[in-house]
Amino acid sequence: MKPEISVVIPVYNEQAGLQTLFDRLYPALDALQTSYEIVFVNDGSRDNSVSILAEQFRARPDVTRVVLFNGNYGQHMAILAGFEAARGDIMITLDADLQNPPEEIKHLVAKMREGYDYVGSIRRKRQDSAWRTYASKAMNQLRERITNIKITDQGNMLRAYGRNVIDLVNQCGEVNTFVPALAYRFARKPTEIIVEHEERSAGESKYSLYSLIRLNFDLVTGFSLVPLQMFSMLGMALSIGSGLLVLVLLVRRLFLGAEAEGLFTLFAIAFFFMGVILFGIGLLGEYVGRIFQQVRARPRYVVQTILQQQHGHEQLDTDEVEKRSVAR
Repeated sequence: MKPEISVVIPVYNEQAGLQTLFDRLYPALDALQTSYEIVFVNDGSRDNSVSILAEQFRARPDVTRVVLFNGNYGQHMAILAGFEAARGDIMITLDADLQNPPEEIKHLVAKMREGYDYVGSIRRKRQDSAWRTYASKAMNQLRERITNIKITDQGNMLRAYGRNVIDLVNQCGEVNTFVPALAYRFARKPTEIIVEHEERSAGESKYSLYSLIRLNFDLVTGFSLVPLQMFSMLGMALSIGSGLLVLVLLVRRLFLGAEAEGLFTLFAIAFFFMGVILFGIGLLGEYVGRIFQQVRARPRYVVQTILQQQHGHEQLDTDEVEKRSVAR
């Protein structure tokens, strides 16, 4: 039967904390007294996460499904694969590290039942390092001004989506995207609630500084042309300024004669212009790179195996699991 709630959880090298997640997640969902399913998406883990997920599937095959990638494609691709596989009317995304308590799911579900089709979450008190907290807040403000997407806490993946939003997300074939922002674009009635936040139960964060920078590049360049427009306006302003500077230097040379004292000033101005040009080339390259990845039309991710219960059978034999490649 079609469940009311689907919980999608991407997993990447989380063997140390998975059992704790199981011990808290299933009771929290059982307490809702409604039909549900949990879709774990293994994103190419290199530890024993697959074995632990398979064991949990055998323990609760009625409400557990496991999607196994053949490699590592990233958190947001794992979430999109979970959306493809999930069947619920209310879709919940949750990280496997337990920084978002599973007990908070009931609050998102209650809000969805009020008629909202997108429920974001804001961490009451972040348990991350200071630099990540401040950097995230700064990027949130910059992103909102550039993309006009109002997500207060973009780094928090505990969110709820309606089936109408998920169906539209599943129609998109973007290679690089940010799932909460993409879903926000399609939501008719979005809202946000405050949730608790805990320290990671085990292991280390999978997001390095480079990964966070890449994520924000995808977010900004994937939902707005404002950076290109801003750079075009900056280029025009610098062109006018440099033209005026040349005119001033020409007038000084005609009336005051040649001067050598301003040589280093000219060097500084030239290096500044070179830096702006290089930055602009890099920004343009981000957009061109996205186009290049999109036109290649390669599969966004490849699903190697799905562990799920077949209709009419107590449990799906792992030798008979469905194997398919998901391509758009």
